[in-house]
Amino acid sequence: MNKTAIRKFAEWAREKLIEDIKYKAGIVGITENGIAEKLPQSTSDTYFYDVGTKDYTKISGIEIKQRDALVKAIQTKERCYKSYQEAFENVIEEVAYTWFNRLIAIRFMEVNDYLPSGVCVLSSENKAKKEPDLVTTPFDTDLEFTSYEQDRIIQLKDDNKLDELFRMLFIKQCNKLHDILPELFEKTDDYSELLLTISFTDPEGIIHHLINDIEDVDFRINDEMYTDDGKIKADGQVEIIGWLYQYYISKKHDEIVNIYKGTVKKADIPAATQLFTTDWVVRYMVDNSLGRYWIERNPQSKLAEKLEFFVTPKNGEIQYVDEKISPTDLTFFDPCMGSGHILVYAFDVLMEIYREVGYSDRDAAVSIVENNLFGMDIDKRAYQLAYFAVMMKARSYNRRALTKGISNNLAVVEESNSIDKFICNGLTTDSEQNKIGEYLVEAYRDAQEIGTLQTIKKKDYKEFVEYLNNVESSAGQIDLFSTAWLNDTLPQMAQLAKQAEIMSNKYAVVCTNPPYMNKLEGQLKKFVVDNYKAYSGDLFSVFIYRNFDYCKVDGYSAFMTPFVWLFIKTYEALRTYIIDTKAITTLVQMEYSAFEEATVPICSFVLKNGKATEKALCFRLSDFKGGMEVQKQKVLEAIENKNCGYFYEAEQKDFRRIPGSPLAYWLSNNMYNVFFEGKLLNQIGKPEQGMATADNGRFVRKWYEVAINKTSLRKNAYSKWIPYNNGGGFRKWYGFNTDVVNWENNGLEIKSFPKAYVRNERDYFKSGITWNAITSSDVSVRFFGEGFIFSNAGMAIFTSEQYQKYLLAFINSCVSKSILSILSPTLNYNAGDMGNIPIIFSDAVNESGLCNKCIEISKNDWDAFETSWDFKKHPLASYSTNKTSTAFELWAKECDERFKQLKANEEELNRIFIDIYGLQDELTPEVEDKDVTVRKADLQRDIKSLISYAVGCMFGRYSLEREGIVYAGGNFDDVYWKYKGQAALDKNGEPIEGGYAGISLANYHYPKFHDTEDWETATELSFEPDADNCIPITDEEYFEDDIVGLFCAWLKKVYGEDTLEENLDFIANALGNKGKTSREVIRNYFLTDFIKDHIKIYQKRPIYWLFDSGKQNGFKALVYMHRWNADTIGNVRVEYLHRIQRVYEKEIIRMQEIIDNSHDNKEISNATKRKEKLQKQIKETKDYDAKIAHLALSRIDIDLDDGVKVNYEKVQTADGKKMQILVKI
Repeated sequence: MNKTAIRKFAEWAREKLIEDIKYKAGIVGITENGIAEKLPQSTSDTYFYDVGTKDYTKISGIEIKQRDALVKAIQTKERCYKSYQEAFENVIEEVAYTWFNRLIAIRFMEVNDYLPSGVCVLSSENKAKKEPDLVTTPFDTDLEFTSYEQDRIIQLKDDNKLDELFRMLFIKQCNKLHDILPELFEKTDDYSELLLTISFTDPEGIIHHLINDIEDVDFRINDEMYTDDGKIKADGQVEIIGWLYQYYISKKHDEIVNIYKGTVKKADIPAATQLFTTDWVVRYMVDNSLGRYWIERNPQSKLAEKLEFFVTPKNGEIQYVDEKISPTDLTFFDPCMGSGHILVYAFDVLMEIYREVGYSDRDAAVSIVENNLFGMDIDKRAYQLAYFAVMMKARSYNRRALTKGISNNLAVVEESNSIDKFICNGLTTDSEQNKIGEYLVEAYRDAQEIGTLQTIKKKDYKEFVEYLNNVESSAGQIDLFSTAWLNDTLPQMAQLAKQAEIMSNKYAVVCTNPPYMNKLEGQLKKFVVDNYKAYSGDLFSVFIYRNFDYCKVDGYSAFMTPFVWLFIKTYEALRTYIIDTKAITTLVQMEYSAFEEATVPICSFVLKNGKATEKALCFRLSDFKGGMEVQKQKVLEAIENKNCGYFYEAEQKDFRRIPGSPLAYWLSNNMYNVFFEGKLLNQIGKPEQGMATADNGRFVRKWYEVAINKTSLRKNAYSKWIPYNNGGGFRKWYGFNTDVVNWENNGLEIKSFPKAYVRNERDYFKSGITWNAITSSDVSVRFFGEGFIFSNAGMAIFTSEQYQKYLLAFINSCVSKSILSILSPTLNYNAGDMGNIPIIFSDAVNESGLCNKCIEISKNDWDAFETSWDFKKHPLASYSTNKTSTAFELWAKECDERFKQLKANEEELNRIFIDIYGLQDELTPEVEDKDVTVRKADLQRDIKSLISYAVGCMFGRYSLEREGIVYAGGNFDDVYWKYKGQAALDKNGEPIEGGYAGISLANYHYPKFHDTEDWETATELSFEPDADNCIPITDEEYFEDDIVGLFCAWLKKVYGEDTLEENLDFIANALGNKGKTSREVIRNYFLTDFIKDHIKIYQKRPIYWLFDSGKQNGFKALVYMHRWNADTIGNVRVEYLHRIQRVYEKEIIRMQEIIDNSHDNKEISNATKRKEKLQKQIKETKDYDAKIAHLALSRIDIDLDDGVKVNYEKVQTADGKKMQILVKI
């Protein structure tokens, strides 16, 4: 089956149908904005509408009636939805899927030769003929035509209006199919016909793509029911119907999930919750519920041999039930049936059961539809396709199935919101039956939200339907109210009675893939909270609980759901209920990301509606990546070989031995003993959630965004910004210290902020252990010292000094990893999960000193990079060598030793903990390289970080004479001593005594630290910071403070002048950028990649900001955010942008002189190209100047407390208008 083609068609078809239907509705004055009134010139049989076109729209005859019906349908929907727009969209959606479903059904029937007339409706028996046979030979069909219709057909053919003829015949065919498939081919609503726009002649139309894009074989029913080894084979028709429906709604599903990321509107619940169930999972569920129910009660049955996914214990023995049943007793209900995939495979299993007791296929097919299969859904689209699939399955076994008038037990959930009351004077005369009617009206309020979760009382609904059928014949005089009741309320009540009959029954088997949705609103939320509060973590968990009530005692309830319910605290009440009162028969836990159609990890399982008397038969597929096909093969392998290593037989009562009762079916006795012998972590420490600010953008910063002298990192008495444990990635021992939080005045602003939650403040500023609440890998915990606050994303454990390092070492060990896979296999590690870890204490860990060594190694690694607030100096500038290549070799050796030592330490700790916990037979101490969280040397990364450090030195952030951050906010002149001409300047810019700066024309610069008030004794700098906080980046060296020139000067100071060229070559080779010389390569790196790398390393909070005129590289210049002032833009504009424009002008003149005077063609060609480039650059800079000028005049200053995001926008905005002058972050 070509799913790619099917998906492409279905997604496109929905958009195409909706677009065409909206256009057709708009032509008659009905849009999402409202309904147009007819114009005054309209007559009784001709209506005119102003729809914004040159000519008024004119409709007459049947079209008036059809339009009125469309208006009524929308207005009726308005009673159930919040707005006209929602009602309009819903009606359009209904019309679109109505025609989509019919097109798919007719295509399926014509491919399989199921159309009663045998004449192709959408295509032709002759593949070379484009015209459908229905159009070519309409009178050869079983359609009946009036004389008018016959004349109309001939006239349309003569006029070559073939699409109009096709639509007429297609509607006729749909109405004819109502006789055999009434639930799908309902009598077309007047407005549905009005809005039908399909064409067979359009090469971009629905029909052309349906016929040509999806191969016939994908629609064709399999000829053989069995595989080569005698197993029941899945039928091709189910796949195509289910996938077409799934893909048809997939875009809307994705839009809803992405738009809301929260509660879902009533109208969108069907699309948000529909999910097609993978074929093998369907078979697993049905084989082990329906199949098992029959096999247990029929010891002589051979059915097990034909069920590919039927699971037995390792000993192969089945517990039989002493109960005689017939096939008709095997009632099978899917309360969330979707497009019917589960029901159709159940049909195949039932057919095999009927055959065992001697039924013919024809008789069995009828009985299965009438007696065995029951299904409901809130989505009419899905219901229609499920009905169609079941009836097609019946047709495949019985050629007369469609003409026998078979009654079915499938229904779409209808609600009673449009019915005020059941009783109608003069019509409803039986008081007892009227009570049932009133009960149904009340019970089914908001049913399209609540669906089959509602509990319906058992009453004689069949007798009530008979009462409804006799109402009209026994009525007295009929008035307008009675007529309206008979036309509207009566058919609705018949539907409510049918669904009540289904929902009030008990079934041998309930099998479904329920909706996954945990953010509810409206009546659904109220209903769930009122009726299922203990199980309300998600809709799927509510259905797990609810479906037991649909199930007979000792019947089976089968599911496919997210597997979170097996483990996490939210579903503990559900687990307890099942463990104590029900039985887990079999379970498959799939690999975390195996089911691509869902965004959550999945499991499938079968529960018995009775207490456990056997072990649970479970498959753990966590280690097998590769999608659902891999999962399928692994299940089949385990069924064949129960000693495969991932098939388990679990005593259900043992689950209660673990805190929270997770269904950890794979545990050994040794691991159960760990929980028995260990003391829970929360008894010796406090795993806690921290603060939730409710607005991190307002209260949280990266430490490097703000002025460092306003943080507690400098041990200042006044500290607004405090280190904040706020999560991070996978890293053990130490690190991810990047955030600070506003705790000014003891957190007054946060505490006053609505929805902010300051938890566990008593433990702020204490030393502890932190971890990430949500990860994409295993848990990793890190040590932090005193002075931190912690968040709800970076939770913390606080304990005594005796236990702190022990817990840190243990949680980072393989033993803890194994235990947490039991307590929280969803990779969501909350405080409760951590608190339930069993701790067995031994002095061996602390005595080894390994934990402290691991912390030290990890801290040294973290601090080697400039995003650490304890960064001192770049490693490649720290070694006593004059070559960058040698420095890198030494750094690589240091990194390798650090990596190997940490790995060895972790493996030794693993050995110690494996021995302490007695798990030698289950765990090994080896640590994979990918799990060692210190960095190895990386030539390109480390050279780029060296360049970044050099840029920091250029701006005065760092200095070769002092370790760590030298300047990051405050008065620059307090840190560096300004000098001009022959005089040092004081803080006011005045020359100190004896200087002559006032008469000097020289530029000022910063040759010394301002670390003393005596100029003579101040520390002299070997490399001075840039004086005016602007470093130009150009494609040629035009400025004295050109960035490549400054970098070369910096290299000379660090490594010496003699090795400059060798070092430049080494750096250029590491960068790998384009360029003929090393300087050109480095220049190109600054032009194109430096800022990208900087933004990435600084997590989109860059501290160096790049003025950028555009793609021609006409003007680029870096400034340091912490040195920004109100004149920065003006200085950049006047001193650099305008100067570069003058340079370009002179260069253009020079190039023109070469062109005019040179006799060397190559030189002329190069000059011409250079001139053209310069012309583009000068134009770009002038356009840029127009933007930057207004901002320069505005003299915009920044407040470092506001952080990068706010300030970055602020400096590019004047008078409410943003002008992009800085590179986009």
